[in-house]
Amino acid sequence: MRWALVKVSLAVTAMVVVAFAVPLGLVIREMARDRAFSNAERDAAEIAPALSITTDREQLERFVASAGSSGTALHIPRGEGSPAVEIGRRRAAAEDIEATRRMGRASTAEAPGGSVLLQPVALGSGQIAVVEVYVPDAAVDKGVGTAWAVLAGVGLALIVGSVAVADRLGVRMVQPAQRLVEGARELGEGKLGARVPEEGPTELRLAAVAFNSMADQVVQLLANERELAADLSHRLRTPLTVLRLNAASLGDGPAAEQTRAAVAQLEREVDTIIRTAREAKPQTAAAGPGAGCDAAEVVRERMGFWSALAEDEGRKWRVAGVDRPVRVPVARADLAAALDALLGNVFRHTPEGTAFAVDVHNGEDAVIVLVSDAGPGIPDPAAAMARGRGSGTDGSTGLGLDIVRRLAESTGGDVTIGASVLGGTEIRVWIQLDARAGEPRRRGHRGPVRRRRGGSRRARVERPGGVTG
Repeated sequence: MRWALVKVSLAVTAMVVVAFAVPLGLVIREMARDRAFSNAERDAAEIAPALSITTDREQLERFVASAGSSGTALHIPRGEGSPAVEIGRRRAAAEDIEATRRMGRASTAEAPGGSVLLQPVALGSGQIAVVEVYVPDAAVDKGVGTAWAVLAGVGLALIVGSVAVADRLGVRMVQPAQRLVEGARELGEGKLGARVPEEGPTELRLAAVAFNSMADQVVQLLANERELAADLSHRLRTPLTVLRLNAASLGDGPAAEQTRAAVAQLEREVDTIIRTAREAKPQTAAAGPGAGCDAAEVVRERMGFWSALAEDEGRKWRVAGVDRPVRVPVARADLAAALDALLGNVFRHTPEGTAFAVDVHNGEDAVIVLVSDAGPGIPDPAAAMARGRGSGTDGSTGLGLDIVRRLAESTGGDVTIGASVLGGTEIRVWIQLDARAGEPRRRGHRGPVRRRRGGSRRARVERPGGVTG
């Protein structure tokens, strides 16, 4: 494209220069010729007054010698009793002089090395004298070569300038196109961070904007795929927890050891998948408009599953606030996955026999789900909430809390970790009911949430009205 623009500019400018320079050069040559003959006419006019005064040869010779041109000659015909007078060097042909005398008007004629101007002058005797002024070719072409050289220089400068401007314009157009090509090549090679500067002509800027938008969408799609793989893999942790607990109760023997080894290896493989995929950006977990689920029903269902494991390990458990429907604007599967992640962490990271509780508080604009345990607690809640910052101890991937956080933040809520009234960890999941997704809100329990029963939080957890195990 760059060289095509240069060639087009070269051709167009050359045609314009030729179209203007050639006629202008001819006009300059004609002007130089007119100037030379105008000077010759002026020299001839200087001699005419002398002829009207005298016809004496000596006086006329002085007049001719004092004329401005050295090529001036005077031709006086023979009269009655007077001979013909020829003063100066005659270059014109005799028939041209006679023709001028007969016509009675000035004329030009060819001469060796130039041209001559023949100017007739009427004498007092009625005869016609002819003044001849020689105009050499050098006088006619004087300054023409210089003018043509200037025109040629100007034309060449115009051509070079137009080529330079076209080249710069070509660079301005080609470089953004080349960067677009390089960005597409890098993106095709798997460099997902490849972006194109949005500069250049309008069309190329729009192309760069479209390319960057496409690249962002590709990155987001890949991130969502990784996130989905991580979430699905993490959901496998729930049945794996059951398998591990059941395998632990098999007793001794080769089959039991092999089963426990297989479960441990499967857990390691799942953890590897989660760690590999967990660097993806979080995706939105909010349900669409009008969608949602009954949080109380989901809690009852999942606690029905985990209560069996709790009985096997001698864990006391408690559920409160699920005696009536509690609608939340999240998908049922996502809420179930979040609860499984929280309860799975309780079983994985607390000793057997550790009690836990799940409370659901329904307010006017939000629902709070509290998962509490009587375990050793979390020494660094901020690190636990940070995705990918888990140390991997005891099989922890750091993804479980991230699943819960994304669920809450998709509704405009948040997740916090604090001390439990049972003596361990309390994880509070704030789910916004009006579905105003935005910046997560940091609220305490004493916000606009309407408590289902009076009393302190300790009373709510330990009250006998809850469902216990």
